[in-house]
Amino acid sequence: MNGHAASGAKESRPARQINVVLRHHETYGLGASAPALVEPVEPAVAPLKAAVAPPATDPYLEIQKEMDHMVGMEGVKSLIYEIYALLLISQMRTEAGLSGGAQVYHMIFKGNPGTGKTTIARIVAKLFQKMGLLSKGHLIEVERADLVGEYIGHTAQKTRDLVKKALGGVLFVDEAYSLARGGEKDFGKEAIDTLVKAMEDHRSQFVLILAGYPLEIEHFMLTNPGLPSRFPIQIDFPDYTVDQLIQIAELMSKDRDYNLMPQTIFKLRTHLMQEKTATLYSFSNARYVRNLIEKAIRHQAVRLLGQYSSVSPGRQELMSIRPEDMRWDGKGKPDG
Repeated sequence: MNGHAASGAKESRPARQINVVLRHHETYGLGASAPALVEPVEPAVAPLKAAVAPPATDPYLEIQKEMDHMVGMEGVKSLIYEIYALLLISQMRTEAGLSGGAQVYHMIFKGNPGTGKTTIARIVAKLFQKMGLLSKGHLIEVERADLVGEYIGHTAQKTRDLVKKALGGVLFVDEAYSLARGGEKDFGKEAIDTLVKAMEDHRSQFVLILAGYPLEIEHFMLTNPGLPSRFPIQIDFPDYTVDQLIQIAELMSKDRDYNLMPQTIFKLRTHLMQEKTATLYSFSNARYVRNLIEKAIRHQAVRLLGQYSSVSPGRQELMSIRPEDMRWDGKGKPDG
């Protein structure tokens, strides 16, 4: 799902003030070339001891390289950088003998399917591991069926077991709102209560990320009065535009050594415009595009075998995805 695509390499980090995670009166983005932070002093005063310089090997560079190959999501990328900046400055403050502050990093991811939530969760886990916040940095991805049991007491045990597996990493609960859908007698509420308790019992030992549709997640947060304050970081994952989906499709194809012909791109663009309008609340974004590309590759293979029964197609033919290969009627025949 992942909406991976090259959106142009960026040599510098986001030039944006840190104003979401850091909540001080004046906060500034850490420039890519800043070797250290030094207290400003008057010329006549002896210089104060400089704060600790950032590590020689910047752990953010690898994270940035991964995100540079993702289409769009500029707001998400900026917030990931803010989290990195907070972690780094907290380390510097501790080294300088200042209070690092007790920060909470549990998160809410709000977005429709195929908008990159799971991919960003993996990146967050890796960032926290590289910065020393988490010991392992692995991702445990679960949904309602993994947490909710069949009888009284079963749910709490299943949930505790999954939290135990996630210690040192990230527990990612997809479609988290489904835990609150069954009413008062449903075991889903027991899973919620167990997760809330685990956040206290294992403070700083794992990060919990709850993900799902925006409206459903908002309603879910109202089911337990203690939930909103426990998730200070909330990230919105907007739907991709048609242009971004075309860019994703081209790069997915390129990664597999295929080319979308101009007529194929035109056909795909027309279909995506119609599909986004018809399925406003259920369109699966990059996941939908990936499925179309994979189906087109299969259809191309069948077409080539029919056209070249006794000889091998040329290199260009083997790479080309033509309009007749791009199908979505589910019947194995070209639409229209």
